[in-house]
Amino acid sequence: MDTLDASLSGTFRIGGDLPVHRLGYGTMRLVGEGAWGEPADPQEMRRVLRRVVELGVTLIDTADAYGPEIAERLIGEALAPYAPGVVIATKGGVTRQGPAKTEYVGRAGYLIQCVEMSLRRLKLERIDLYQLHRIDPRTPLEESLGALRRMQEQGKIRHIGLSEVTPAEVEEAEKIVPIVTIQNKYSLAERKHEETLQYCERRGIGFLPWYPIAGGKLLRAGQPGAEPLAALAARHGVSAPQLALAWLLQRSPVMLPIPGTSKIAHLEENVAAARLKLSAEEWKEVEAAASA
Repeated sequence: MDTLDASLSGTFRIGGDLPVHRLGYGTMRLVGEGAWGEPADPQEMRRVLRRVVELGVTLIDTADAYGPEIAERLIGEALAPYAPGVVIATKGGVTRQGPAKTEYVGRAGYLIQCVEMSLRRLKLERIDLYQLHRIDPRTPLEESLGALRRMQEQGKIRHIGLSEVTPAEVEEAEKIVPIVTIQNKYSLAERKHEETLQYCERRGIGFLPWYPIAGGKLLRAGQPGAEPLAALAARHGVSAPQLALAWLLQRSPVMLPIPGTSKIAHLEENVAAARLKLSAEEWKEVEAAASA
């Protein structure tokens, strides 16, 4: 019997009506370095995706910029038709010119095309959560979100989210369309978006922390906090990444971590973090260790 189950992380209702298990999965690592190009073993990536669903993960986060287009295609190939309850969240508004090279594009015509192409690759009739990958400073927000609102009115998008934004930007956006999720960089090692997280808590908005274990930063010898955190993890019989993911889950009821990996063993290790429960005092120890 498989004791790994993402449902142990609890449930959050995106937009009040879309239930997901709080521990999700991010797909950027399914493609080449710098989110560019095909993976070395596409068939293995499809196996990873199928294992994601087997482990009870119901929130899968992707973007058309991963590959570009490759992650979405792999998801459609591996998982469509989707199991009941599986939510695919994707993003648009970032173009890619090479490995780790991006440009933001928020023009209405481009975003409408992004939605249509994501629907095709993902083999969906409606995207449950569509996120503006970045606000384009050269395009009025009314134009960008107005385009997504039209796609929502046409039934091609259920809910809309934003990425890398401040509370003030969310408030501006909500004058145009309801915002149900925010995806900002956040982890035990980097907590600069505390104000945005607190805003989400007050509003019941889902908060998707990307880079949730800081790319292994807390594991590398010589990095601040690495040794004390490793010692604490060992005391509780877990790995430092598991401790970091479990910390996120207890940090806020609106937190929806989306750790990514291209390896089944790492995926299973991440999902196992859902069952780790510590006392409030022990979590304070974890925070202190990470800041040491």
